[in-house]
Formats: sequence, C-alpha cells, structure tokens
Amino acid sequence: MTAADLEQTARALVADAKGLLAMDESNPTCNKRFERLRIPQTVEMRRAYRELLLTAPGLGGSISGVILYDETIRQATKNGTSFLRVIEDSGMIIGIKVDLGAKDMAGFPGEKITEGLDGLRERLHDYARLGARFAKWRAVISIGPGLPTSRCVASNAEALARYAALCQECGLVPIVEPEVLMDGDHGLARCAEVTENALRTLFAALSAHRVALEGLLLKPNMVLPGKDSKVQDGVDAVAQATVRTLLRTVPAAVPGVAFLSGGQAPQLACERLSAMNSAFSGRLPWALTFSFSRALQEPVLADWKGKDSGVEAAQTALLHRARCASAARRGRYSADSEAAAG
Repeated sequence: MTAADLEQTARALVADAKGLLAMDESNPTCNKRFERLRIPQTVEMRRAYRELLLTAPGLGGSISGVILYDETIRQATKNGTSFLRVIEDSGMIIGIKVDLGAKDMAGFPGEKITEGLDGLRERLHDYARLGARFAKWRAVISIGPGLPTSRCVASNAEALARYAALCQECGLVPIVEPEVLMDGDHGLARCAEVTENALRTLFAALSAHRVALEGLLLKPNMVLPGKDSKVQDGVDAVAQATVRTLLRTVPAAVPGVAFLSGGQAPQLACERLSAMNSAFSGRLPWALTFSFSRALQEPVLADWKGKDSGVEAAQTALLHRARCASAARRGRYSADSEAAAG
C-alpha cells in the first residue's frame, strides 16, 4: 500500500460526519462488563454480543470504521458469515487493536507502559491479510503527585511511534492513542498541561521514526478536569481548552482527530464534541470526530443483558447513540437531536 493509499484510508475514516466504533475490549475487560450485568462470561456470549453490534441495521450510516480485538476478527455470525464480511458489506472499514495492554512500568510506581512490540510486524501482516486496513495502539498516562514523569511520557511515545512505523510498512493506517486518564482531582489546566506535553513528545517521536502524518489518525483524550475535581468545568470551557491544546501540538498534515470517550457519560461526550465542532467550524486543519467505546456501548449492554429478547432494543440503543455522536461530529448535537435520533 502506498502513502497515497494510507492517506485515502485515513481520510475515509473521518469523512461524512462519521466516526469509529471501538469494540476492541480485551476478553478480561469484556468479561468484567458482562459480570456487572450477570451475563455469562463465555466465548459464545462475547461472540453473540459482537454479532449484535455489527449487524445493527444501518450502522454504516454513522460509523466509518470498527476497531476489533484479536478474538473478534476471527469470529462469525450464528449463520456462519464472517464478521469481516458483515463489516465490509455495511460499508465500514476493518480495524484491529494490536497492543497487548498497559503494564506496570518497572521503577516508576503508579505509571504504565504499553507492551506488544515483540512480534508486531508479523501480527500486522496477518491482520492485513485478513482484511484490516487500520490498527490502534493505546498508551495511558496518569496525573497525580509527581506524575506523569518525563520517562513514562517519552517511553510510551517511543512505543507509539515504533508501532506506527510498522503499521505503515505493512500498509495499515495507525491510530495513535496517548490517553491522559480522568482519574484524580486535578483541574482543567493541569490536564491541558499534561496533554500538551504528551502530544508534543508523541509527534516528535513520530517524526524521528519517519512516520507519514498524512497516513495516521490521532485518538486523544479531551482536556477534562479529573473526575474527583471539585470544579467541573462547563462544556464550552472543555471545548476551548481541548481545541487550544490540539492547535498547539497537532500538525496540520494529520487528517483527523478521533476522541476517545474515556468514561464520560454518553450525552456529555456528545455535548463536548459538538461544542468543539460548532465553535470551530471551518477553522481547523483536521477533522474532529469520535472513536467511542463505552459512550456507544453502555446503553447497549444495559438493554441486551445477554438475552435474545433484548437484541432489538440493544441495536436500537446502539443506532441511537451512533446517530447522536454523528450529530456531534457536525456540531449539531442537542437535546432535540437526542429525541430525533431515538
């Protein structure tokens, strides 16, 4: 795949007011979500849930691409149709999570380093052979007393850059995800400071590894106060702080920024994304869209509960949330759009 092909795929992922459905939860994470709702934690139940998501009628109207997990990319519907065929037939692009998770960083208490570079080239070739056209790697950065350290930020940026270079070598568009976590009592300004530093460090590493910025996407956190902060800034303040941070750090060559939801309530994530697109319409060099997981799926799980009788309601909930996120992508999300999407 040429550089032009990579750029074409990257731009297709952020086109037409669409965004990404991140359904790449590891099996342990998926099982924890099932456990809370007393859903059996089995391979078959995970398969059934993923079939529910991917076969929601009309999902491709709001979703451009789907991020899968290693188990999911090899699964099929109950009638034997591969999930990959379902995704492609719906007009969506196949993506895959390729990191092996954030582990404790030796010598740095309270910090994580994402693993998975060993054998990555071979795994990427395998995923490309299966039909994947993009990949995702997540790093996590914590805010706290003395955190994050410069070594943690630099080490994760280096891993993201090495992953991105390998992706492009294999013909896959890399999504780079340096997530500054919401955990803590820090304020909006502190999150902005840490996020800006993380992004500056990341793009320096990407440049050093000769990664083509036109053929990648950024998946960052929004700039938010910690969830335990006594001051919870309003939607407009978050929108302004987030875009200001991106303008200071993200090169114009990057086609798009697809925000993670990071534990935000579905409606609030949409409100904040919509505020950014409304306030800065036509003034930004890159598209601002969504790559939500929990903000799209939490209502779905609540309606499904592992029962066949809940499939229709669960799919309706997914389409509702996807349409709301698409409205936010256009800067047109509101309480009225919640009603209209429903």
